[in-house]
Amino acid sequence: MKRQVISTSIALTLLITLISGCKEDIVPTISLPENTIAYTMPGEEEAHEGTWLQWPHRYTFGQQHQDRYDPIWVEMTKALHTGEIVHIVAYDETEKSRITQLLTNAAVDMNQVDFFIQKTNDVWVRDNGPVFVRDHNDNLLITNWEFNGWGGKEAYQYDNQIPTHISNAIGISKVDVDMVLEGGAIEVDGHGTLMATRSSILNRNRNPGLTQEQAETFFRHYLGVTNFIWLDGIAGLDITDYHIDGFARFVQGNVLLTHAREYMLSPGEYEVLSTATNASGEPYSRVELPVAIAVEGSYMNYYVGNEVVVVPNYNESTDAEANAIIQGLYPNRTVVGVNVLELWEDGGAIHCVTQQQPRQ
Repeated sequence: MKRQVISTSIALTLLITLISGCKEDIVPTISLPENTIAYTMPGEEEAHEGTWLQWPHRYTFGQQHQDRYDPIWVEMTKALHTGEIVHIVAYDETEKSRITQLLTNAAVDMNQVDFFIQKTNDVWVRDNGPVFVRDHNDNLLITNWEFNGWGGKEAYQYDNQIPTHISNAIGISKVDVDMVLEGGAIEVDGHGTLMATRSSILNRNRNPGLTQEQAETFFRHYLGVTNFIWLDGIAGLDITDYHIDGFARFVQGNVLLTHAREYMLSPGEYEVLSTATNASGEPYSRVELPVAIAVEGSYMNYYVGNEVVVVPNYNESTDAEANAIIQGLYPNRTVVGVNVLELWEDGGAIHCVTQQQPRQ
């Protein structure tokens, strides 16, 4: 993945060059679901059974790629494993042995880790992995949205199959969804509201011809949301066409976490977030996070575990400030900062490479 960028000037420079490479007609004709709520997606802050990771390997991008990423995955596992199971997708048995040694050397309790052997193209399980939901009887299921490599920009033949393989491996039924969607493209508050960017969800490289109203029908049916906060975003800004989890998040159902006005894509988007209301029509409280200026790094891309909040850090003076703000928002969890500079160079941070599995 290419690096996410917050700077509007850089965004406009990249826009023309990146959008020209987008493939069209990747997705078959879409069949709309009924415009009713069939499933509900729990919020990330609800209790987890575990967290899914796709471990980096050398088979797609080479040994250097693996070496750059390994320390980050070890630190994430160390932070998370005391409060929940860490489910690791390993490319093959050789990789499983290698990862086991890394984690054992790091004093990780291997009773809190399990492995699923399956080939992957890359590490971005938030985007290609299972999205867990509940039905009307509170049964846990997997929604299997289509993944097409962010609009055909990267190989995806293995990653698109991960939800199916996980469903088979853990015995949780899946529901196939006839729409392309990356998990990082949506943010739900757990109380009926979804936030997203048009530049990613409605992009012709994902879902040609899909309207906003039709997308909302999918989200209402499969995710149980009835209230929508849409931002324009910028297609071509990065490989994701600007996922929402890089610049706006929900906290505890009533707080909207954003960047300051000067770090938003446009004043208009800042105003949309400033006036946003929840499914009951009530305004959100707003909190602003800093940006790691030197690397244009977003602290928004954190992950909420059962006992910890794993926050991307950048070896910048703003790390401590961001960690403190997030700690104040999650007083019953411990903030753990993880240096993600190597991951940020390739376009993502902690939230991009984690996926929660709620408790049954």
